[in-house]
Amino acid sequence: MTSCHVADDPIKKVAIFGGTHGNELTGVFLVKHWLENGTEIQRTGLEVKPFITNPRAVKKCTRYVDCDLNRVFDPENLGKKMSEDLPYEVRRAQEINHLFGPKDSEDSYDIIFDLHNTTSNMGCTLILEDSRNDFLIQMFHYIKMSLAPLPCYVYLTEHPSLKYATTRSIAKYAVGIEVGPQPQGVLRADILDQMRKMIKHALDFIHNFNEGKEFPPCAIEVYKIMEKVDYPRNKCGEIAAIIHPKLQDQDWKPLHPGDPVFLTLDGKTIPLGGDCTVYPVFVNEAAYYEKKEAFAKTTKVTLSAESICSSLH
Repeated sequence: MTSCHVADDPIKKVAIFGGTHGNELTGVFLVKHWLENGTEIQRTGLEVKPFITNPRAVKKCTRYVDCDLNRVFDPENLGKKMSEDLPYEVRRAQEINHLFGPKDSEDSYDIIFDLHNTTSNMGCTLILEDSRNDFLIQMFHYIKMSLAPLPCYVYLTEHPSLKYATTRSIAKYAVGIEVGPQPQGVLRADILDQMRKMIKHALDFIHNFNEGKEFPPCAIEVYKIMEKVDYPRNKCGEIAAIIHPKLQDQDWKPLHPGDPVFLTLDGKTIPLGGDCTVYPVFVNEAAYYEKKEAFAKTTKVTLSAESICSSLH
């Protein structure tokens, strides 16, 4: 009888998505490489499928063609009657759901790794959508330990009102991988190397799990989203202040009430309000100007996981 608390079925089907946003080139470049030669992502007994999610956006080197693919995997969009009138990304979402889902079904892929870049100074970031998922907490703990001393941060996007209908959410276990800073439409060797290592360690973890290795109880520090902050705006809705130099590139660093956040063109500093220390992420992210997000405030939380092992052993 095994001593571990959570006995999960072995992982069989894994997908690695690149090009969900067509101008985030590290995932595009790696996935295209692995489609040509997938030796480094293969693990015994595991099906690992690299896949370009938004080929039209990749071809144009733009984030998306009609709408953001990473926001349309909700029941409403996935359930729309297929027609040429639908936005390209909604049609593509239905195709991806058919290939790798269906979402919330037994047949869906076990794990989807979705590869992203950010223009923000976020380093290696893992995105977690469920704080109670022992398997993913264990995986993220393994990746963090394997990357050390290189820091790897965990961003928890669980929130009662901020719903993310992400591309990866069709899998049983959804993993967002975000590495920066890297400009849109640009490839940096250091960023590519970091993302490649994150995938290697993740696949090693799955392989070890499938082989019967037991992972003892663990805990990880995560940064949980509180709210998104827009830029100050004038009466016409245009940006009236920019990210303050003291906040620029300071993702994950504590930001205290009264600290500078924005700077107006006439030199006025706008400080952080409220009464609690927050940890900013996606500071001045290029893709979020259209979403009216200057940065997101997070709070630091510790998540614990029970020991896990594969139910085969």
